[in-house]
Amino acid sequence: MDELLLRLRRGEIQGLNVTIPHKQSVLARLDGLGPAAQAIGAVSVIYRQGERLVGENMDAPGFITALQSFWQDAYSRNLPGASQMAQALILGAGGSARAVAYALLLAGWHVTLASRRVEQAAEIVLDLQVATSGQQRLQAVELSAAGIAGLLHGIDLLVNTTPLGMWPAVETTPWPVELALPANAAVYDLVYNPSQTALVRLARLAGLLAASGSGMLIEQAILAFELWTGVPASRDTMSHALAEIMEGAES
Repeated sequence: MDELLLRLRRGEIQGLNVTIPHKQSVLARLDGLGPAAQAIGAVSVIYRQGERLVGENMDAPGFITALQSFWQDAYSRNLPGASQMAQALILGAGGSARAVAYALLLAGWHVTLASRRVEQAAEIVLDLQVATSGQQRLQAVELSAAGIAGLLHGIDLLVNTTPLGMWPAVETTPWPVELALPANAAVYDLVYNPSQTALVRLARLAGLLAASGSGMLIEQAILAFELWTGVPASRDTMSHALAEIMEGAES
């Protein structure tokens, strides 16, 4: 990481994307943060501003843009998950969970963060209540059958922000095996490799609208490219490039 940051500082590269598990640990190595990164407490993209390295978070706007397309599909097909945007359950409490929770709070959702380490989720609740001017629509619970069973009836959106299900451990899932998925929820898994995760497969078998994280990956990449270059990015070009990469990875 330090070598890449030095190359960026020298101007040898235009920018960096940041992924699990560095979205928070990289903060101490930067000279400044953009508004979203400051509010969220996690970075997804780094760019050079003069001689300074600045971190920003494109996960939040990238997620919301992808979610809007996803939700429109739910409405058009009249599938479970196409109800009023109200209650979201986020699995995980890392940097991506912070970004997704922040984005959903700003969009008017009620959000529950579920983490195996509930104290980590509780820390996000405190941080985002400050960042969103005292929003009270956020709570933390333990990611276990006992911790989330009582919430499932009202859940409209389930978001996985953990790396569980990512290649090569493709059969893993953060969802407690003894619980059925919420019957009226749409499911969005931030994992994009494989293109159909175990969680997405379970959701579709249950008749739920479900998608992996490729849409969010593309949307945040568009924003990052434009930040680095000042040039508009082609969504079609990025979608085609990702499809080719995924086809090669899964062949």
